[in-house]
Amino acid sequence: MSTAARDASKKNIFKSMKDIDLSSREISHECGVTMNDSVEARAIAEFMEENNPNVTVTYNPATIRIDGEGKLIFKMDEITEFLGREMTAEIFEVNTSTHYGRMVRIDDNTVILFGDMDEVMEYI
Repeated sequence: MSTAARDASKKNIFKSMKDIDLSSREISHECGVTMNDSVEARAIAEFMEENNPNVTVTYNPATIRIDGEGKLIFKMDEITEFLGREMTAEIFEVNTSTHYGRMVRIDDNTVILFGDMDEVMEYI
């Protein structure tokens, strides 16, 4: 990660291998999405960071990573209002390069990423 990107996010979610404890078999309930850096992705990241205290945003040179605990709820109408132009679930998915956790498109307005696989069972 570049120094400029780390300074922009004020956080570094990545750990050095020496800091990772592989002896624990605890299940993480984290989830997240990596988006290609764009006007839309920056607006989504800023909106999520402002409206969810459990979100961590990391700005990399070509991507933006949004991480959270439990679940991340992306409401297209709220992001549309914040962005100032239409955001649809399709545009959201085009900007997404990868994700972890279970992604479920609830309807045309809502995309949810689940970190807890038990919680997603109600949707599949």
